[in-house]
Amino acid sequence: MKISKTRYLQGFGIVVVILGMVRCIYPGITGADLKTTDITNIPVDSDSIAASIGDVPATTQDIAESVIPSKRIENRSRFFKADGSLAKNRIYSVPHFDSTFPDQNDVQLAAARKLGVKPVKDRAEAERRKAELVYIGSNPYFYVDKLRNSIPYLVPRASVLLQDIGRSFYDSLVVKGVPLHKIVITSVLRSQNDVANLRARNGNATQNSCHQYGTTFDIAYNRYKTVEAPGESRREVRNDTLKWIFSEVLRDMHESGRCYIKYEVRQGCFHITVR
Repeated sequence: MKISKTRYLQGFGIVVVILGMVRCIYPGITGADLKTTDITNIPVDSDSIAASIGDVPATTQDIAESVIPSKRIENRSRFFKADGSLAKNRIYSVPHFDSTFPDQNDVQLAAARKLGVKPVKDRAEAERRKAELVYIGSNPYFYVDKLRNSIPYLVPRASVLLQDIGRSFYDSLVVKGVPLHKIVITSVLRSQNDVANLRARNGNATQNSCHQYGTTFDIAYNRYKTVEAPGESRREVRNDTLKWIFSEVLRDMHESGRCYIKYEVRQGCFHITVR
């Protein structure tokens, strides 16, 4: 393509004007400064660069420590003090149990229907459908109470949640210097027959129970199982103290979106549905 002389001169004039403006703003720039330079070969003094920036550490060692945690940061552990001895964390509990765990039956029921199994008619049918459910017997992290109106099965998602709650409770007891206790599971999967029998004795029991879907379980807040070796005698811990620690664990699970929780005053339990 052939460019006319007029257009060439116009373009050249624009370049000259731009270079002139640059020279006015930066008088120290010379023609040599404008030449192309291979910046990959320019030596970089990291100490000088760091020192020239206001809040940046002035030495390369400080720069490295700002990126790689130092020994001082490593000692900030929930489990150990700086001298290596066990750290003891404070017990805070939660502000108000009702407002911290407010999830009513309608909210939990919607999640149960979405994530759970089809309700079983009776225990015989539950036995035939065990492929959809996970057995949750007593284990190192929780104790299953004697179940009168439910059977110890949950959907896999809810089983994992229960295991995580029990393990987190152990961790919290350790960092707060409290002897180990297991949480107590008081209700799990209910068949339709279980719900009918329960309603015959308890008028407050709902027919649309979340427990029918294998997504829901109840954990007592006023009873715990002491963990001790045969012949060992642990110091006694008040149930209120354990309840405060347990409520912190459940609040974290609730705030992380793992579950819905209702604080049941009359039943003495936390009513929990997986999300």
